Amino acid sequence: MSGEAAAAQIERVARSIHRRGLTHGRTGNLAIRDGERILVTPTGVNLGEVEAGELSVLDAAGHHLGGPKPTKEAFLHVAMLRVRPDLNAVVHTHSLYSAALSCLDGLDEERPLPPLTAYYGMRVGELRLLPYFAPGDPAATAAVEDAARAGHALLLRNHGPVVAGVDLDSALDALEELEHTAQVYFITTGHPTAPLTAERLAALTSRTPSERTPPA
Repeated sequence: MSGEAAAAQIERVARSIHRRGLTHGRTGNLAIRDGERILVTPTGVNLGEVEAGELSVLDAAGHHLGGPKPTKEAFLHVAMLRVRPDLNAVVHTHSLYSAALSCLDGLDEERPLPPLTAYYGMRVGELRLLPYFAPGDPAATAAVEDAARAGHALLLRNHGPVVAGVDLDSALDALEELEHTAQVYFITTGHPTAPLTAERLAALTSRTPSERTPPA
């Protein structure tokens, strides 16, 4: 993918995220691998107003190479892409139901959300809950890297989701599925549920990342 195409993809997906109400105000950020560089949304930008020509450019280690100042959470994206060479894009939002889930007490760090639907199993699979870190605190780097080795979807405690994919569209698909399943979880709380069994999950997740995003 050319640099221009990667930048255009960030603009398109960022605006789509804003249109769908998956973030609010000037929250949320995106990144995409562009050869040896990483393009990331700048600090303080509403995702509905992201411009392809106004993106921050980082090297693979997260050093700022050009463009406006990057989001203070750029290190989240850099950490995930560093340990997941099979993935090329990361989406982070403060989506309502996922953020609400991250605030609940007593969550299982290795399974903070039950696999209630097949599409959650296919598009999200493993979800890990990270301990609380203040937004922008690079001390979270090691925790992000460890969790990303186990799966491509993370939930930052008292914060929101971080999801990677082979491209921004698949990362967004997975993030939306996480948000939808979190909503289903809250709606069904207090009622008996039948999450997918380990066997059914295994049948869904024994596919490549691209195979886990079938058409509806």
